[in-house]
Amino acid sequence: MRAMTVMPGKADSAAVGEVAEPPEADGSVLVEGLLTGICGTDLELVSGAFGSGRPGSDKLVIGHESLGRVLDAPLGSGFNPGDLVAGIVRRPDPEPCPACARGEWDFCRNGRYTERGIKEMDGYGAERWRVDPYFAVPVPAELGRLGVLVEPTSILTKAWDQVDQVAARSWFAPEHVLITGAGPIGLLGALMARQRGCTVHVLDRATDGPKPKLVRDLGGEYLTSLADLDVVPDVVIEATGAGQVVVDCAKLLGWAGVMCLTGISPGPASIDVQMDALTRQLVIRNAALVGSVNAAKRHYADAVDVLLAADREWVDRLITRTVPLSDWPTALVKEPDDIKVVVDLRA
Repeated sequence: MRAMTVMPGKADSAAVGEVAEPPEADGSVLVEGLLTGICGTDLELVSGAFGSGRPGSDKLVIGHESLGRVLDAPLGSGFNPGDLVAGIVRRPDPEPCPACARGEWDFCRNGRYTERGIKEMDGYGAERWRVDPYFAVPVPAELGRLGVLVEPTSILTKAWDQVDQVAARSWFAPEHVLITGAGPIGLLGALMARQRGCTVHVLDRATDGPKPKLVRDLGGEYLTSLADLDVVPDVVIEATGAGQVVVDCAKLLGWAGVMCLTGISPGPASIDVQMDALTRQLVIRNAALVGSVNAAKRHYADAVDVLLAADREWVDRLITRTVPLSDWPTALVKEPDDIKVVVDLRA
């Protein structure tokens, strides 16, 4: 069968590869791949920056943002043929560590976890894949193709979970939220802020294209400079990974504010930071910075709820381009109006 493949550690090895049928060891639920999303992690895998295939294999099927339709499932699995499903990315390490043993594999303590389409496990970018029922997320039929956004949305439901947990150290009722970066992660974070009744301010470099209108249609303010921000943010969801943006936003945090870092810069960069002054400001204000990556099972369920509660037409506009599996490497080349690019695994 056809699949989206790379050779881990080798740059520019993206190809439409022929691979074997998914092994039963991957899970008892057999799924027809419908869509998979492209994100920054996939770009790094294709660049050869990281990634590893199954032990003994020099090829990795990528694709961790998934949507599929169940072809076959055992009785008692909770799934039936025809059901839409998304697959969870991370698997607990084999020991397991204390975090993995509690279902918090996103906080794995020893790094021995595996990840579909990233680390030692083939991903969901194939015409067919298998998944264990425990790691399969039911996608309501009414979501349709928006089910491919369950995984990226789970990143934000976890981020907001982290914000809530940190904020729970005291009374906290955030009013103003600043989002940095108007890509899929930033826009989904903005959606959740609006669902929480907060004012939303989104910072991005784009001056035209779909991003400004998406933010304004959400009821938010679109900014191209922090100098235009006229409120003190209670919460910052940082989705750029740019060091200077992180520092500048940390300086803006309000009293007892929380900043969640969800982005990683693609390359090393050096900036001059007056750490003493920044630390003093954070300490005096009881402000907190927390990093967040990946998601636990409960965050996927929360992601489905977020998408169900959203304006479907607005969310659908996040998917700006669909490319066929037969030409999937073109999805890696960013076009001016791209937000979320998805691959049609049936084409």
